[in-house]
Amino acid sequence: MSIKPNDPQLKSWIDVKTGSDFPIQNLPFGIYSDKHVKHHACSAIGEYIVDLYELAQHGYFPFLGVSPEIFQQDSLNPFIALGKAKTNAVREKLSDLLNSNNTELQSKKDLFSVFFKKQSDVTMLMPVKVGDYTDFYSSIDHATNVGTMFRDPNNALLPNWKHLPVGYHGRASSIHVSGHSFHRPKGQQKPADAELPVFGPTKLLDFELETAFIISKPTAPGESISTDKADDYIFGMLLFNDWSARDIQTWEYVPLGPFLAKNFASTVSPWIVTLEALEPFREKGYVQDPKVLPYLEYKGDKNVNINLQVFIRTEDGHENQICTSNYKYMYWTMEQQLAHHTVNGCNMNVGDMLASGTISGPQPHEYGSMLELTWRGTKPLKLQDGTERKFINDHDTVIIRGYCEKDGVRIGFGDCAAKVLPAN
Repeated sequence: MSIKPNDPQLKSWIDVKTGSDFPIQNLPFGIYSDKHVKHHACSAIGEYIVDLYELAQHGYFPFLGVSPEIFQQDSLNPFIALGKAKTNAVREKLSDLLNSNNTELQSKKDLFSVFFKKQSDVTMLMPVKVGDYTDFYSSIDHATNVGTMFRDPNNALLPNWKHLPVGYHGRASSIHVSGHSFHRPKGQQKPADAELPVFGPTKLLDFELETAFIISKPTAPGESISTDKADDYIFGMLLFNDWSARDIQTWEYVPLGPFLAKNFASTVSPWIVTLEALEPFREKGYVQDPKVLPYLEYKGDKNVNINLQVFIRTEDGHENQICTSNYKYMYWTMEQQLAHHTVNGCNMNVGDMLASGTISGPQPHEYGSMLELTWRGTKPLKLQDGTERKFINDHDTVIIRGYCEKDGVRIGFGDCAAKVLPAN
């Protein structure tokens, strides 16, 4: 599939530094505010945001047939709800306006500060209103590691794992945009040597390296989405940290699954990278054995090669890279996750968020959680300041970064970062 804004030969008249997440081939969508703007939809190019409301006010999107106020909302939901024909047309128009060969916007030097603002001068807001959030468990290496640790190494995967994308319905209200902080959660835990549970702050706070995708159009109750139509319902992807309290989780999750161990905080990156921008980075997924049921079968290359990195920033400001992984290690694709989610008639809404589950690779440095990286705390990580981490400490900031790279083009997602404060 040839998508014009993805052309690796495109160059922008806006300077884009090497290694930037936001070349002209990306053009993601988000919501920003500053001292003059309460909330406007925006895109990104190099170190700038592009104010979509101001562009619309000045007549650059006449093909939309809607009021510029669609870009003046506190979320992207109304914009996304316009449908992919129009949202992709906006991305294509932005690509044309920012092209080095186009003077239409380049010549409006007196309006540059109206349309463009330094990303460092604005505050990025939560990009969507999340009505419902689902978290999956779709990395085979992660599931194998956890099963090995807590159950039987010879039967690490539960019998259903290779037959369906396992997931659970999570809490939407505690999903926050990058840059937030939260207090260490409290709850019940049962120490191994104790007869009864105790109550207090979690001692085993963990991150989970994930991505998420956003639903672009609704379905009616009773309607299902097939794998071959799934991409029509996926607007784009962002980075996701599904914070977890492992000691609370271990005690509470049987028989119904995650609850207080997961619902206190999740973190997302502020930019949604469109599915279309990710198209050049698609590749083959796993050969699924045993063969899946017909409604989960799919054609073509549906995995995405997204390089993922996790850092711990300590109080002294040093960033310590603690793991690298890749979205291509997902056993179950987004299309399969969505098909399974709706096969029973569950309806979807614009802005719904579906997270991948922890993404771990086959090598120890590719494990996507402290639980795996330190193997339940038995192999602590040493940081630059000489301290060790079995799990996440108070005042640590965990940062997830991700990018795709091919044919000289590198597109990324921006930081997904949050800081842990002491228990309240």
